[in-house]
This record gives sequence, structure tokens and C-alpha cells, in this order.
Amino acid sequence: MMKTRFLPSITLITLLAPSAVSCAATPPPDAGSFAPSGTTAPQAAPIPLPTTPTITKAEADKIVLDRYRLYQETYEKAYATGDPSPLADIAVDPLLTIITNDVNATYTKGHIWRFTNLLNPRIQKRSKDLSEIIVIDCVRTLAAYRYSKKTGKRTGGTEKSSTYSYAALFQYDGTTWSVAEARKGKPC
Repeated sequence: MMKTRFLPSITLITLLAPSAVSCAATPPPDAGSFAPSGTTAPQAAPIPLPTTPTITKAEADKIVLDRYRLYQETYEKAYATGDPSPLADIAVDPLLTIITNDVNATYTKGHIWRFTNLLNPRIQKRSKDLSEIIVIDCVRTLAAYRYSKKTGKRTGGTEKSSTYSYAALFQYDGTTWSVAEARKGKPC
């Protein structure tokens, strides 16, 4: 009889002990607990992003060349639609502001541009820490036409193909590379 009385109390203790401990222990206010007083717990400092990439040169080159092609594609679409906002995903100031202002000015005048560029980019130079990479290209514009945004009719442009040298500076921002400067050069 003693044995049967003892087992239930052991079972009861093992079942109730964790809940008694959890009721008795109150977590400190900065442990992410519910704070009914209306105050929030202090936030931990954010982990800083690395200022330089932690990948190989070959990987960085591939990423930057892909970003360059994306930049050129986004640039074409911005002029074709009159909407420069997608450029913010690939370009940073000062270049972003320059292109945004030009696209907006062109669109305000009632025009859009449609053109097709052929690209052949290569890496010209990179900083030792890979935080800055320069891409060079000989861009060939097959055709460039100006259209009225109101009527959709062609109002200018040229069917004449042209080539020009192009250089773009990509800077690492802690997550990826973005184009910060670009220069159109002489015919190539």
C-alpha cells in the first residue's frame, strides 16, 4: 500500500515540477518577453555587413559582369517606359540621380526611347579587396528610336548602327555590387 501511494506522488511531482519552475522564474525584461507596461526591450545592435566581399576574384568578376548586363537591360527599359525606378536596384548615386533626371526629363517632354545595345563586357581593373571593380565594354547600338508617349509614333532616332567605348565603376555595398559611375567614350 505504501508503494502505490508513493508512485502517484512521484508522478505528480515530475508532472508539476516543470510548470512550477516556469511559473516561479520570471525572465528579465530584455529576454524578449511580453512587456505589458508598454515599454519595449532594448534591441541588440545590428550585425554590421562586411565592407569587402569574401569571395574569390573569379566569383566577383562573374557577379559584376552579370550585374553590368542587368544594369544595361534596366537602363534600356527605363528609357522605353519612362520609369527609372527599377534602376535603384542596380545603380547608386551619383549615376542613379543623373539617369533618373534624364529619363524623367525625356518623359516629361513627351518622349520615350527604344534602342538595342549589343554588349561585350570585360573586367578592366579591380581593387585588391574587390570593393570596386571597373567594367569596360565596346557597346554597339543597333538602332535608337524616339517615340511620342502620347501617340506611340516614331518622332526621331536613327537606324544607323554605332559603337562606343563604355566604362562602368561598380562598388560593393556590403551585399552586392552596384554601378556608381559610367562613362561613354570614343567610338571603338
